[in-house]
Amino acid sequence: MEVILLERIEKIGKLGDVVKVKDGFARNYLLPQKKALRANKENIAIYEKQKKIYEEKNAALLKEVQSIAKNMTNLSISIRKQASESGQLYGSVAAREIADTIKLKGHDIQTKQIQLNSVIKNIGVHEVKIALHPEVILSVKVKVLRNDEELILDTTKENDLQENAKDELIQTEESKIVKEESTSESKEDSVKKNTKQEKINQDKDIIKESKKATKDTKSKKNNGKQKRKIK
Repeated sequence: MEVILLERIEKIGKLGDVVKVKDGFARNYLLPQKKALRANKENIAIYEKQKKIYEEKNAALLKEVQSIAKNMTNLSISIRKQASESGQLYGSVAAREIADTIKLKGHDIQTKQIQLNSVIKNIGVHEVKIALHPEVILSVKVKVLRNDEELILDTTKENDLQENAKDELIQTEESKIVKEESTSESKEDSVKKNTKQEKINQDKDIIKESKKATKDTKSKKNNGKQKRKIK
């Protein structure tokens, strides 16, 4: 089936593209989710008429998603699973478990947004991609631990790291403020210095002009005396 995309779809196309997709994909996902229109003359005319609206809607959505992604930068989660001594899980970590754990941290993530390139079946740290938007895909660290003790230790360690990060941020901000105050004081001193120098230069100019005026006056007087002598 040919459809007109109303937003960018990963590996399919971008807004406004007319693409051919499987009938099931169109009927079960693209059309009911209003992510596309059937590609016929009537719908093409509708799209062209409302193109600007679709573009603005997509731009607003992208901006919103970018803000969400910023709040999820360096996100990591911990999941406890039963495993053998060798570290192999008795089962695997499902996408739903990852999404639910991320939600507990205050981020509204859907299971369908979790991208698992391979099944997680071992204890350890795994990088998992989350597709917030076709143009915004971020990575999350998923720590799979064996028992509650490991989970508590990991949570404590993570909290310590967060506190250290906050302290570093505060110190950076304080240093920035001190630097700005120092720069401001330096500028004020420079302005005062320049103002003082300008006054000195002005005084010198006044003295110079005064001396010149006195010299001109004396010169005129001398010329007057010489004229009287000649007479």
